[in-house]
Amino acid sequence: MKKKKLKILLVDDEKEFVESLSERLELRNLDAEIAYDGEQALQAVKDGKPDIMVLDLRMPGIDGIEVLRRVKKTQPDVQVVILTGHGTDKDEEMAKKLGAFAYLKKPVDIDHLVGTLHKAWNKLKKFRDRVDNVIMAAAFAEAGEREIARKTMAELMNEDNEKRGMDDTRSALTEAKTRGFYPSSGSKDDSQD
Repeated sequence: MKKKKLKILLVDDEKEFVESLSERLELRNLDAEIAYDGEQALQAVKDGKPDIMVLDLRMPGIDGIEVLRRVKKTQPDVQVVILTGHGTDKDEEMAKKLGAFAYLKKPVDIDHLVGTLHKAWNKLKKFRDRVDNVIMAAAFAEAGEREIARKTMAELMNEDNEKRGMDDTRSALTEAKTRGFYPSSGSKDDSQD
């Protein structure tokens, strides 16, 4: 099985900065696409969803907070790292509330940024594994193997009792339902215990 390559999208209106950042990431074997404003970022997400977006807040047109809001609404699994030189405490609070993985300030140490990107990638892989497990449980349920489905879901729910793990599992359930892989409540098999 071919190993999936991390897809990074850098979004910043400071052309020299973002191109330099892309080159520095490339030296660390991380390739990134570049968008120079919010509109380009949203189009790039629509054209080919990135795994991680490194997003500036202050840009002409659609600002970073609005890009974050729209991306998380349509692609909640995309990990967004805010990287800004002009953010406020209020901006940081709002970004985290909207689901940003991290909030970093310019200038950022490249190794710190790379470490943050790797942490975001690991979180995304765990999330995708949860989605796969939910889909597998749904397939068992659809095939009439309700006990196997329950056990699969119980294992998933017990994997991580911390609140964050529960949030990830709930998000995975939501993702599986939106993809049409998980039976909706009220199906005839739901009444069986």
